[in-house]
Amino acid sequence: MNLLQKAKDFLGLDIKEDKYALVDDPIFGKVAKDKAPDKWVRSTCGYCGVGCGMYIGVKDGKAVYSKGDPLHSVNFGTLCPKGLSEHRMVYSDSRVQAPLIRKNGELTPATWEETFQHTSDEFKRIQAEHGKGAVAVISTGQLLTEDFYALGKFVQLGLETSNYDGNTTLCMASAVMGYKQTFGSDGPTGCYEDFEKTDVIMLIGANIADNHPILKLHIAKNEAVTGKKPTIIVVDPRKSKTAQMADIFVPLKPRSDLALINGLCYIIFEQGWEDEKFIRERTNGYVEFKKHILANYPPQEVAEITGIEVKELYRLAKIYSQADAVMSAWTMGVNQSSIGTDTVSAICNLALITGNVGREGASPMSITGQCNAMGTREFGFTSSIPGYRNYGSDADRQAFADIVNVPVDLVPNKRGYAYPQIIDAINRGEIKALWVVATNPLVSYPDQNALREALKKLDILVVQDAFMSDTAQIADVVFAAATWSEKEGCYTNSERRCNYAKKAVEPLGDSKADLDIVLEFSEYFDDKHALLFKDLKTPRDVFEEIKRVSAGQLCDYSEMSYEKIEQLGGIQWPCNAQAPEGTKRLYSPDMPCRTSDGKASLLPVEWKPLSEMACEGLPLILNTGRTVEQFHTRTKTGTIGILDALAPEAWVDISPKDALKLQVKSGDRIALSGTRGRVEDVVVKISETIREGNVFVPFHYNEQLINNITIAEFDPKSFEPNYKQCAVQLHSEAVPEGIEYEVPEVAGYLEGVKVYEDEVLVEEKVKMS
Repeated sequence: MNLLQKAKDFLGLDIKEDKYALVDDPIFGKVAKDKAPDKWVRSTCGYCGVGCGMYIGVKDGKAVYSKGDPLHSVNFGTLCPKGLSEHRMVYSDSRVQAPLIRKNGELTPATWEETFQHTSDEFKRIQAEHGKGAVAVISTGQLLTEDFYALGKFVQLGLETSNYDGNTTLCMASAVMGYKQTFGSDGPTGCYEDFEKTDVIMLIGANIADNHPILKLHIAKNEAVTGKKPTIIVVDPRKSKTAQMADIFVPLKPRSDLALINGLCYIIFEQGWEDEKFIRERTNGYVEFKKHILANYPPQEVAEITGIEVKELYRLAKIYSQADAVMSAWTMGVNQSSIGTDTVSAICNLALITGNVGREGASPMSITGQCNAMGTREFGFTSSIPGYRNYGSDADRQAFADIVNVPVDLVPNKRGYAYPQIIDAINRGEIKALWVVATNPLVSYPDQNALREALKKLDILVVQDAFMSDTAQIADVVFAAATWSEKEGCYTNSERRCNYAKKAVEPLGDSKADLDIVLEFSEYFDDKHALLFKDLKTPRDVFEEIKRVSAGQLCDYSEMSYEKIEQLGGIQWPCNAQAPEGTKRLYSPDMPCRTSDGKASLLPVEWKPLSEMACEGLPLILNTGRTVEQFHTRTKTGTIGILDALAPEAWVDISPKDALKLQVKSGDRIALSGTRGRVEDVVVKISETIREGNVFVPFHYNEQLINNITIAEFDPKSFEPNYKQCAVQLHSEAVPEGIEYEVPEVAGYLEGVKVYEDEVLVEEKVKMS
């Protein structure tokens, strides 16, 4: 390089124009010249359940840009780090570009014909020898609704196995069951606009700043909309990023949220702050519910359970009950618990007794984890017949059979095994084949010991994925699937908004859209393809059948179309002749609940202490969760350089006092252990956000796999795992045997607190010092 060029570089006069130059774009102004798109394709993000609208920039047939849709009412043109870099994962080195069959111990590229023939032969053999239920399927929350519908229809009516569930059981099942037992149906009751129009926002176990950051924009609009700042209450054991933006932070003890909510109900009844008119006109079970609350949840006892002072409990109850409108929102901190279903119903109880349902700014609303967890709940054939119909109802079965023109005997009369039951059935030898679709249980499942034993016992493991995940790497067959931007259909977000995701580019290599995989695979099963998919060739065909199936149901799509969805920026169901542009909120005064008399149920739900308490040798409680840069098990985000650089590995948040005991500082590495396993080489982050005796580790990482430790305990109603609390020990080089505490047998409980083992009351503990 000559001296003149060096001088230009030093002075910044030459900025390597070809690499850094910008050009004018008709939609987004300035964009990088070297990847200026030939066209922009309007679509929807394929990560979390917020449902952001976006544009995909396409150049020379490849996705080269991700930009937020400035006209979309969900995200107003913004995107989180994952969305901004989403196009990069399409061409990841870990993409599966052709179907694979394991031959001589190695996964080997094969033709689709060979792959489908081999797999169908194995499924038929296994079902002939062991029964239809010997084939099981575990799906995802990340397919398009059209994919989910076709897959579920084929599995339940084609393969005729009811042993089909989604990994949404690991994140959203408690919200589903909680809504069902309170309102008679699944379905988030509110919308994002409620964040903008409410007086009080109570976030329970919901770190939206990390997990759903776009929702903060709706909260930020509140003051401009209402003319006053809302009161933000964050209920969480950890002082998360969300807690740091709260007006009131409620640092309750782990897994005591149900007791807290019941305690607030007690105070509201005691003070006469309930909405008697709403309760009388819109609910059932009031007398029994009030009796249960007043007998079991006095403030002094709730204070001991939660660690929140009595005075603060009264303040919270007053703020909640006296506000004109309150929005309660929650995510995995509530759902991922062995009492998650009842905690959801407790949140709904609190909303019901104060009249905070079905009005602007007033709703109990779950925030969904994956991009289309709602779509699989609506039409995926897992916990219900599509359109929120009940497997146990002969009328619902007949209605569905008539709409899709199949024999009613093909429609199951009960739900099959849920996700954890499928794993147990494999270990018992009952299930011999497993088909895993777009999920990665070798990282995400809580009971890794049972899972890994189970997978060894299978005759065949089939993985359908766009990426060579941990689970795909051990599969016998891999169906190479297309991913986001390579296929067409809809996602439903947390506010029931059906968004259109357009196809922008062709599937990579010889991969196929998930819908095409299902349709083509079904052709290898005698007459089932003609029976189930005779008139279903494209995503639009499937969408039209979904509209017919949903007509008249709560999740009514009957007045939707792809064009209308795109024009309106998404449509919230129910969308029918009475509400042709959708419905913002459920259960307004003119919308009855899906119960026998149209009223919601006030349910007496019981708090139960942790089954695995901190004890000698395991003196700390582990909490797990997410980080904004990564998603699920990193099969997508782990392939994107900028995201991987921001959060390349797991860490453990520990309190300064615990760090002192371990003699460690931030950046050191330690091990975590529990009764089920051990995780080595985890980076220390000393943080005031975590209380003494507690630790937090993100769950995304396969090398520091925290699910080696998490407890194999599930909600008996939803089958959702208790990911959030279990007893652990920390080990450093200085203190390899771990931290020592004096841990009482049962700490901090007042006389009369009930202690359960396996859901059975065994005794009432007195307070221990």
